[in-house]
Amino acid sequence: MQQPPTQAVEQFLLQLQDRICTALEKADGYASFREDLWERAGGGGGRTRVISGGDLLEKGGVNFSKVHGDKLPPSATAQRPELAGQPFTAVGVSLVLHPRNPYVPIVHMNYRFFAAGSVWWFGGGADLTPSYGFVEDARHFHQTLKAACDRHGPDFYPRFKTWCDEYFTIKHRQEMRGVGGIFFDDLSGDADTLQAFWEDVANSFLESYLPIAERRRNTPFGERERDFQLIRRGRYVEFNLVYDRGTLFGLQSGGRTESILMSLPPLAAWHYDWQAPTDSPEARLKEDFLTPKDWA
Repeated sequence: MQQPPTQAVEQFLLQLQDRICTALEKADGYASFREDLWERAGGGGGRTRVISGGDLLEKGGVNFSKVHGDKLPPSATAQRPELAGQPFTAVGVSLVLHPRNPYVPIVHMNYRFFAAGSVWWFGGGADLTPSYGFVEDARHFHQTLKAACDRHGPDFYPRFKTWCDEYFTIKHRQEMRGVGGIFFDDLSGDADTLQAFWEDVANSFLESYLPIAERRRNTPFGERERDFQLIRRGRYVEFNLVYDRGTLFGLQSGGRTESILMSLPPLAAWHYDWQAPTDSPEARLKEDFLTPKDWA
C-alpha cells in the first residue's frame, strides 16, 4: 500500500501560497498581504494571508492550513460514512478574491489533500464568478484549466467541469454561482500520477485569472454596476454559508473562524425581490452565463 504523500503535498502548498501572494501583490500594485499564523486547539494550524483596500483587490485571502484530529467531522463523512470516527489529516490552500471593479470577476481556488484512517484522496478546483459576463473571459478561464487537465488525461476536464457545474449551483435560486471551472473530490489511485495532475492544475491558477483581471480592471463603472456587484456578492455569501463543503468542514473541525470566513466579501447587498431590467447586461448574466455551457 502506498504511503500518503502528506509531507510533499504540504511543501508544495506552502510554496504555492507564496507564489500566488507574490504575484497578486505585484498585480495589485498598492496593497500587501497581512499574515497571521494560528494553531488549532485539536491539532494543527495554518498561515492566513489577507489583502484589503487594494487597487485591484478590495479584499482577498490566500490561506494555508494543516489540521488533524481524532475523528472526521460530519461534513467530511456525508459521502464516506465508513470513515466516521477515523483519525484524519487535512492540508490545503484556499483562495478567494473580491475585486474592486465590478467588471473583474470574483475567483475561488482550493486544492487540498485528506488522509483518514488507511485511505487518502486529493480534492480541489477553481471557479469564476462574474458580475458582468464576457465570453472571452469564460473561454480563457476554462481553456487554461482544460489545457492543464488534458496533459494528464482526456477525461479529466469534462468530468471535473461537469462536477463543478453541479456543485457550484445555488439550488434555492436555481442558478449557478458563476461560469464554473473544475471541481473534484475523493480522487484516489496512484499517488504519483494524481499528485502530478493536482499540482499542474493548481499551478495554472495565475495564468487562468490574472489576464482577465488586467483586461477588466480599468473598465469605467458607476453606482449601477457597483450595486449589482454587491447583489452578486450576496449570492456568493448564500452559497458559501449554505452549501460549501470546505466552509462546513472548517467550522465543524474547529478551524480558525476568521480564516474560514475570509471568503466572504467586505460588502454585500440583498434587495427584496430584485429583478434585472429587461434586456440589460444584468439580465444577460443570468440568461447567458449562469447555466452550464461548453466554454472551452
